Amino acid sequence: MSSLRLIVLTIFCAAMVLENPAALAAPKPKPTYADISYGPNPHQLLDIYTPPEGAGPFPVVIWFGGLWVPSKGVPDLNRFFPAHCAVIGVETRVMGEAMEAKVPAPISYCLLDARRVLQYVRLHAKEWNLDPDRIAVAGGSQGALPALYLGCEGERADSKSTDPVDHVTTKVTCVGAWRSQPTIDPKRMQEWTPGVEWGAPALGCNFAESLKRRDELLPLIKLWSPDWLVNKDSAPIYFENNWGLTKPDDVKDTDYRVHSPTWGLGFQKLAQERGATCYIRFPDHPSEKYADLWDFLVQQLGAGAK
Repeated sequence: MSSLRLIVLTIFCAAMVLENPAALAAPKPKPTYADISYGPNPHQLLDIYTPPEGAGPFPVVIWFGGLWVPSKGVPDLNRFFPAHCAVIGVETRVMGEAMEAKVPAPISYCLLDARRVLQYVRLHAKEWNLDPDRIAVAGGSQGALPALYLGCEGERADSKSTDPVDHVTTKVTCVGAWRSQPTIDPKRMQEWTPGVEWGAPALGCNFAESLKRRDELLPLIKLWSPDWLVNKDSAPIYFENNWGLTKPDDVKDTDYRVHSPTWGLGFQKLAQERGATCYIRFPDHPSEKYADLWDFLVQQLGAGAK
């Protein structure tokens, strides 16, 4: 294993523990349907968890995993099963694969896979007793970016495609973002969270180079970054952070900047200016209408209402 790959893997594993401190102790839940392939790449996989009770069809939360190292995202199922809500953990291709393929915007691999997952799940919803009209997308930290992209990009169904998956609507009920980063725009990152460096190689280069070449890269940024896509027709969005506006003493500066609530506050201001619905919650900053991210997802889906 190369030293760069080892560093990336180490950072990813540490981030996953921070996103879910119980991850090391909690036994991995067994999917109802495991390793379903939604595309030809070996990393295009999903696991489906359906509630043990309830008749269905179940509303569903699609939860995304890593952008650097292939992984399926799975939140705490106890947040959803009591409301008779299903969960899908998604693994996508990662940016390293796109770099090897010399794709201009490596983040596109992850985001296009996210779109395909949504369409694939909706197309096959009946087979898995899921409700195609009640689908939320969400993720933690890096995994929230695909969800935000789907919620902001608008309708991308392609009726002229030869692939029936592409014909399916890409509209979602809502978006959930836990400790997340809602932009790949290096200039906007620095405005919202001074000193932060995150996301490389989303634009095919390291952070310093992306900041230097920002004007040149802006067409790609506008194409793939949720903050440039959000508009009045975007799905309702909810951000939650476990840290407030002051860094806890036991948290490193780099980690705090990457997971600071200032990302969500910056995005919320943009979203509201464009007529989109966006909530944010963090310590000492409760959100209106919803107790937390999980309450938002369940309520928006009308889980338990059928």
